[in-house]
Amino acid sequence: MSGSERLADGVMQGSDVFLSYSRDDQAAAGKILELLEQSGISVWWDAMLEGGARFHEVTEFNLENAAAVVVLWSKVSTQSHWVHDEATRGRDRGCLIPVSIDGTLPPLGFRQFQWIDVSGSTWSLDDPQIAKLVHAVEAKRGELDGELPKSSPMPPLAQPVASASGLSRRTALIGGAGAAALAAGGLVAWSSGMFGGAGSSQRLAVLPFQLLGDASEQGYFVEGFATEIRSLLARNPLLHVAARASSNAFRESEATAGEICKKLGVDFLLAGDLRIEAGRIIGNAELAEGVAERVVRPFDIDAPLDSILALQQQIASEIVQELSGSDSSALSGRRVGGTDDVAAYDAFLRGREMYESAVDEATDRAALAQFDEAIRLDPEYAAALAMRGRALTLIGNLYTGPKEADAINRAAIEAAEKAIAIAPEFADGHIVLGGVRASRQLDMGAARSPYERSRELGAGDADILSRYALFRARMGDYASARNSIDAALSLDPLNSRVFRFAGSIEYSAGNFSRALESFERALELQNPLSSYHYNVGLIQMAMGDLAAAKTSFEADDLFVWTKTGLAIVEDKLGNRPAAEAHFAELQAQEGDKSNYQYMQIQAQWGDIDAALSAMDAAWEMRDPGLVQLYSDPLLEPLRGNARYANLAQRMGFV
Repeated sequence: MSGSERLADGVMQGSDVFLSYSRDDQAAAGKILELLEQSGISVWWDAMLEGGARFHEVTEFNLENAAAVVVLWSKVSTQSHWVHDEATRGRDRGCLIPVSIDGTLPPLGFRQFQWIDVSGSTWSLDDPQIAKLVHAVEAKRGELDGELPKSSPMPPLAQPVASASGLSRRTALIGGAGAAALAAGGLVAWSSGMFGGAGSSQRLAVLPFQLLGDASEQGYFVEGFATEIRSLLARNPLLHVAARASSNAFRESEATAGEICKKLGVDFLLAGDLRIEAGRIIGNAELAEGVAERVVRPFDIDAPLDSILALQQQIASEIVQELSGSDSSALSGRRVGGTDDVAAYDAFLRGREMYESAVDEATDRAALAQFDEAIRLDPEYAAALAMRGRALTLIGNLYTGPKEADAINRAAIEAAEKAIAIAPEFADGHIVLGGVRASRQLDMGAARSPYERSRELGAGDADILSRYALFRARMGDYASARNSIDAALSLDPLNSRVFRFAGSIEYSAGNFSRALESFERALELQNPLSSYHYNVGLIQMAMGDLAAAKTSFEADDLFVWTKTGLAIVEDKLGNRPAAEAHFAELQAQEGDKSNYQYMQIQAQWGDIDAALSAMDAAWEMRDPGLVQLYSDPLLEPLRGNARYANLAQRMGFV
């Protein structure tokens, strides 16, 4: 008997199959029902409901008790809330069998299952796809009965893992229910973008996970959890992943998933809550579709703390699988640039938090110590070596004198080169090496290769894209600079620093109105903004608004920028004594630390010999300002001079 069978005592027994479909597809559904019944499989579908039957009660009973939920996907049914709900229940029960009747892909949330395409079916039991469907149902029926299927063995359908019991506050922004548990063991397949898929780039953001516990003890760890997943996803060329700064702008936001997606320019969000308790990492997360504000992939997180690295990879892998519609290939070895040592990872996270806090010399040196500890625990930890190089470069720029500079530079280069040797495909090692070569050694030619390599490897990283863009602008290649900064802005639309870089690039290129727009946008995102008034003053001066430029220079908080700007603009306003007074104050306070600024002032005054002498002094002191030598509009009066050209060539600009 097909459908629900009534036992002698009046109790209903579930069918082999619950058939879910759209009423518009009833003809195809009827053909599938007939073929399944010819194979001895009982089928329930809603056309069997008798007049007066309690629709919801009967439907729910059959949905809950069928051995298999066969869902017929089509262009029409993918838009049906009823079909989605029934498919979700089949997925959660572990008995879903997706079938495409017109070639339409199952919607997001159901592509992780092996699905059967009957769009070209001959509608006979001899058809290979129909045979596959019959076998799949028999397999589910066998699992329910504790027996093996009657047909010959075939690869099993992918199975969902157990559902979770509850969701956290963070998931309320999505409004989902139920979660798929992540197994504590077993590294799910992951590769750096080397998989087949749906083709077009999927856009998503990973929001900072909310901490359920003591922020002073666990905050850096939870922050790092989301950051690592974001980094893994960003390495994949089929994904467009919003950068950290923009994603973190919604840390305490009560906005809905749809609102956040709109502001970040993405379609999907990953968000969640975590806590660390009794040596375990526990929490919930959900991948949500923004426009529909529905959960497409829930995660219940409960695993030993020492499995966190595998856990992050598993989540990233399942998201890739969900959004690409295809399986990933197996991962050989560990993550590019990463570590398998949880203690080393912990030290790295602590160091990164200190480095990014940018408080003072003490915290910067403490960050360096944490990176060194991570390297001690795992000498092959490329990410820690790259951050060591970055921290050393910062310390060399801000806190060391000329006598220490060479040793600091050598140590930074050694760290970056070792990171590259360990992980040649890790973009951060290359960008750090390029930065040291440029800003510390003033060898723009030697910096070119690592910068180019970082761009090749870091196409999904807004920080690398923006640093590369600034480098290309300094080399006078504004087309490449604009391409990269535009890509960075698409990934990081709420990061003021990226807009500052964009403003600097356009100022150097002579596009002053666009430069002003970029700096104004940067201020909207971060107020107060360091050096904003000075940069705006330069733009206003270039546009001929000298009075406004003077006001802007006067408003800047940094002495060196205020005096440099005023020394130039007062001269342009015809107030040479005032200009000279500002210059004298600058020299008295800065001494040999600001030769590059002296060169700018004297070049704008038209005192070419004095400007060239300041340039030579800046070179002698290895003034980092010289990275702007080739693109700085204030140095235009020096462009035709042989001494200037010789230094530009020596530095590798030409």
